[in-house]
Amino acid sequence: MNDSPISILLYCFIALYIGKLYRSDIQAYLKAAPNPKALPGATTCSGFLMIASLMVSAILLGNEVLGEYVLGIVEEQNEMVWFFLFASISAGIIEELVFRGYLVITDKGKTMLIASCVGFSAIFSLIHGYLFDFTDGFKLVLSPKALFTSWILFANSLWFYALRFGPWNPSRSILPSMVAHIGLNLGVFGVKLAQGYITF
Repeated sequence: MNDSPISILLYCFIALYIGKLYRSDIQAYLKAAPNPKALPGATTCSGFLMIASLMVSAILLGNEVLGEYVLGIVEEQNEMVWFFLFASISAGIIEELVFRGYLVITDKGKTMLIASCVGFSAIFSLIHGYLFDFTDGFKLVLSPKALFTSWILFANSLWFYALRFGPWNPSRSILPSMVAHIGLNLGVFGVKLAQGYITF
């Protein structure tokens, strides 16, 4: 996503609309009258799982930051405009609906479920574009920064899938993965702010 205010505003409106739909579907679920066309994962889960999802996301973020320092790639970060924060929050809703909601195979057995989580996590990592450069045509980027960041995105995606489909979430609620994703993105923003990579 670019840092155009109009694009980010549109992205936020889409996330708000999806959030509104989820709210309605979850309210119907709580009233024991679930919407037959509900969005995927529009169920509830335990508060403990929500807290645990944030705690593990904080650990993942800590590992990412530590890894960047160990590899000496902190200075290779991209700067982020301050209002991109809203796009980061919105991504935790939109990307979860797309990947943990629709891009997963749930009706072909456990092996296929796991394989689809791994395969779509690879796609999730690739679409963030760290391994590609389109400045002058197409170029594959295999720098330590690109490889490390892509690996982190892949691992984070696996964590989000685990939150949704693991045995600790019997109702397969998408809420823990949304909370974890938003929390992780907010953490990244906070780290960039502390390191001086947020522009105002």
